[in-house]
Amino acid sequence: MSSSYIFPPAEIPSVAVRGSSARYAVARIFCVGRNYAAHAREMGGNPDRELPFYFTKPPSALVPSGSTVPYPPGTKNYHYEMELVIAIGAPVFKATPEAARAAIWGYAAGLDMTRRDLQAEAKAAGRPWDTAKGFEQSAVITELARVADIGLLEAGAITLAVNGVEKQRGDLSDMIWSQAEIVANLSQYYHLQPGDLIYTGTPEGVGAVQPGDLLSGRIEGLGDLSLTIGAPE
Repeated sequence: MSSSYIFPPAEIPSVAVRGSSARYAVARIFCVGRNYAAHAREMGGNPDRELPFYFTKPPSALVPSGSTVPYPPGTKNYHYEMELVIAIGAPVFKATPEAARAAIWGYAAGLDMTRRDLQAEAKAAGRPWDTAKGFEQSAVITELARVADIGLLEAGAITLAVNGVEKQRGDLSDMIWSQAEIVANLSQYYHLQPGDLIYTGTPEGVGAVQPGDLLSGRIEGLGDLSLTIGAPE
């Protein structure tokens, strides 16, 4: 018996795949906090190898690279965070790092856009970060490139410029927790599966943007990302 709905169901969020007309359907977006030592320090944290921590964004927050997004409501301190994004391609639960590495199906470049003032308020009050991190169009992403085509990206420059001025520069090898360790650790808490994206953290140099700014990111071996900040809604 087919189901009927009061309202039409929402479209399934998905990401384009390089060299394919098929798309990668997205079920969940996990984000790793403070996974580069220099960024941990600039945010007032300790870069020692404590267990990684995570927050989430709804799949509806996805927006493709090349878009113009409005400056979001409720903030006066709207920040960029340039990140490598992992796409899971096999079921993973309580995995070893070796099994976790084998489950990495593809990569994209991404931006974790953040209402930093709301995040600071939430931290001070011991509250969740949802309004700071999980708002509309806060998960920018390029097309996915398959590991089978480009190999594992465990080293290489990751950069971001605003209006042509470089603001962030790091190397994927600078991650406190490697990609395999992140996937293995996250799989201790979740049954990971195809459809799960993981934003793996950002290098130092995060900062605020204003309407009219053009963000240009790049990850060596993967490609370019761009985003234009539009006027407030």
